Amino acid sequence: MGKMIYLDNAATTKTAPEVVEAMLPYFTEFYGNASTVYDFAANSKAAIAKARQQIADVIGAKKEEIYFTAGGSESDNWALKATFEAYKNKGNHIITTKIEHHAILHTCEYLEKERGAKVTYLDVDENGFIDLDELQKAITPETILISVMAANNEIGTLEPLKEIGQIAHEHGILFHTDAVQAFGQIPINVDEFNIDMLSSSGHKINGPKGIGFLYIRKGVKIRSFVHGGAQERKRRAGTENVPGIVGYGLAAERANKSMKERTAKEIEIRDHMISRILTEIPYVRLNGDKVKRLPNNVNVSIQFIEGESLLLMLDNFGICASSGSACTSGSLDPSHVLLAIGLPHEIAHGSLRMTLSEETTMEDVDFVVDKLKDITANLRSMSPLYEDFIKKQKK
Repeated sequence: MGKMIYLDNAATTKTAPEVVEAMLPYFTEFYGNASTVYDFAANSKAAIAKARQQIADVIGAKKEEIYFTAGGSESDNWALKATFEAYKNKGNHIITTKIEHHAILHTCEYLEKERGAKVTYLDVDENGFIDLDELQKAITPETILISVMAANNEIGTLEPLKEIGQIAHEHGILFHTDAVQAFGQIPINVDEFNIDMLSSSGHKINGPKGIGFLYIRKGVKIRSFVHGGAQERKRRAGTENVPGIVGYGLAAERANKSMKERTAKEIEIRDHMISRILTEIPYVRLNGDKVKRLPNNVNVSIQFIEGESLLLMLDNFGICASSGSACTSGSLDPSHVLLAIGLPHEIAHGSLRMTLSEETTMEDVDFVVDKLKDITANLRSMSPLYEDFIKKQKK
């Protein structure tokens, strides 16, 4: 096996060397607890304040509106559960979509079963977009929160955040977006889009794992999620993960500065890869919108093969990819996202997600497509379904 070609950046990214370097002193030199009063803690406090500003700048927020968490799943849980508790006297209705990450879907299920919430799960079209008219129709006097992801983690579709935010704002409803895949990849301005809460995670943008944030607009009445000490302005208890916060801040600044040039390159390579796959491998479907998608996302369904076999054979060539969300990779069930966009089970099972990074080259994706062609032909040669299909085509 030659070099590894890593195409699973939606699952996690490599921590950038400069990010690691920035974190190291806060493990060994400036290790003071930021909540203490002595001078030794000053470096930790200053580092947290700097990172908070670095992250706020990416989305046009105020630094005091950024609250650090352990990651995207905690941020999503906090946004939904705490909002429901804080606003339940106003209503108990939440609107979301059928293609959200399980951190949203399972939290909504919990709120329905254990807290008496009413949840509307909006359908999406064949490309994964919600219908804004259906969103309008779903709103009731009891609606307290709309939660729609910025970009789908599997098929890469970019939802119309600005229009959703405007609808929520006009009805006096809070708007939360899971931006775990979108933060640092596409421009987002919380004021322009009327976003009240936004979730993100450090390890998706070449930052460390185990650190995330929840943006909470000033004035939003949301309760603490983790109780204990007075950290994060008494809204999220627990000793601050200073090295993680420092790394996240630099990763956010780094992603923001390189966004335009980096994503332009990713789009060029992405579109080249999609074009080759669709023209050179028959009976393949692109999942998600061709244009309004994450710059680095390629998701295709290849008929007559199983996605698991495809992944194992790609791995033999040092190619790392996935069949969908890393959080459900151990499941034998087809992706809920692919079923929601209308794919039948047999086609959804043959899906492949490849997500690029700033290090991915045109030569890398050409190598991957060449191997994908060979693997697909090999797997189909052993497929009775494909053999029957070809026989019918010849009649």
